Amino acid sequence: MTEKILIIDFGSQVTQLIGRRLRELNVYCEIHPFNKMPQIDGAVKGIILSGSPCSVRDSEAPQIDLDGIKGRLPVLGICYGAQYIAQKYGGEVAASDSREYGRAILSVKGSSPLFEGMPEKSQVWMSHGDTIVRLPEGGEVIASTEDVVNAAYHIRGEETYAVQFHPEVFHTAEGSRILGNFVLKICGCSGNWTPASFIDTTVAELKATIGTDKVILGLSGGVDSTVAAVLLNRAIGHQLTCIFVNNGLLRKNEFEDVLASYKDMGLNVTGADASAEFISALAGVTDPETKRKIIGRLFVETFDSYAMKIENARWLAQGTIYPDVIESASVNGTAAKIKSHHNVGGLPEKMNLKIIEPLKLLFKDEVRRVGRALGIRDELIGRHPFPGPSLGIRILGEVTEEKLSILREADDIFIRGLKAYRLEGNRTAIEALAGPGSEFVRSASDPSMKAVSLYDAIWQAGAILLPVRSVGVMGDERTYENTIALRAVISTDGMTADWVHLPYDFLAKTSNEIINRVRGVNRVVYDVSSKPPATIEWE
Repeated sequence: MTEKILIIDFGSQVTQLIGRRLRELNVYCEIHPFNKMPQIDGAVKGIILSGSPCSVRDSEAPQIDLDGIKGRLPVLGICYGAQYIAQKYGGEVAASDSREYGRAILSVKGSSPLFEGMPEKSQVWMSHGDTIVRLPEGGEVIASTEDVVNAAYHIRGEETYAVQFHPEVFHTAEGSRILGNFVLKICGCSGNWTPASFIDTTVAELKATIGTDKVILGLSGGVDSTVAAVLLNRAIGHQLTCIFVNNGLLRKNEFEDVLASYKDMGLNVTGADASAEFISALAGVTDPETKRKIIGRLFVETFDSYAMKIENARWLAQGTIYPDVIESASVNGTAAKIKSHHNVGGLPEKMNLKIIEPLKLLFKDEVRRVGRALGIRDELIGRHPFPGPSLGIRILGEVTEEKLSILREADDIFIRGLKAYRLEGNRTAIEALAGPGSEFVRSASDPSMKAVSLYDAIWQAGAILLPVRSVGVMGDERTYENTIALRAVISTDGMTADWVHLPYDFLAKTSNEIINRVRGVNRVVYDVSSKPPATIEWE
């Protein structure tokens, strides 16, 4: 039985970060909404209560039953969680005179196992409008800030701890140490949940679950489906058939290159070329949502026609990852809409297949770590996310072969340029690109890293063909041609994203090369919008 920490989500925007930090400590954890508490079994080593946008003083504030948990298992309350424990067990929470938000200096008082190994003073991140004015019964202060006396407390006689700051965010300097002290020392987790252990356990489970049945998986060329395919291949070999659909909207040479890559990996892959059907169905269509629906419908039909040829198939494998699972079981109780072009929605019902999702416990960065442990090449593991509708939503307006040709060439120049441009692997150079709070800074500033490419430093990048023509001068002649927009963002999970501060020399070279080499383009612009309020894709 795998030991685990349960994270109870009260609706905080950064609850997933708690999970990510624990996984970085090689501790397995699960995130559950407060209104869907799982059964507490012998595998549970401790409980973490998340923050929340709500106030514990509200009549409809989220609540959970801690009877049988508090005092029996270690509990860590974070922000709202800390205030909830205080309010419920004899303390008092009141509105703060001023909203406590941003950086603060934490002063540790005495010696608490939660703060073992920390300096007496360190930076933390506050984000709350209420504050604890009286501790719960048995509570003792273990840390304060200048403005918050009860910044952290412990309940005597039990392993219950609480902090009014957020140890999970980057701005809390000793956050990983605090969480590590809780899960490794106070809860007693072994910290042995590694990519290698995940692979061994998952392969054994897949063998036992699937038996001698056949499995179908829709490959996209992306990281998630690739890692899922290799895991399944290790477990069941040629019982797995992978289908890679060419929708005619892929990047330059992508269909041929990806098929060749998979063949070298020993996967049983069928290439389904339906490009003509997709382009024909999109003729004259300009509305973005209509384009998405057409692409999604045709993908399902194409996948279906090839999959039905596989006799005795019983399972449909998907590259679902943990953020998808968390989102679809959100605190609000509303399942996330999974678009038909992101997976094969509708096929299980039509084909009477059972679903298997070997990556549903992993975050994106963990998928990559597992992929590397499986021996998958870096060029596949490090691939940027690519939208399900492909270039169909990077051509604003009607999709035509001529426009696809222009966009493919411009995009190829941009992506190849990102891969060729090298950054020194030091924190200063990378912060200048990605900003001081980015996930990439945390990983790429490893002393062993000598240099990285711009491509590796970026979450997602691509070119967009705009429905805008402008006047230009080329060879002393007036031109009236197309505009290409370049987009590059930093993100951890795609839910939010910041635009990348690409070096000016790179932008100048890329713009010049696109205009000189791509017939039909005379202007290149760079998108400096963040998400929100913009989205990563333009359609």
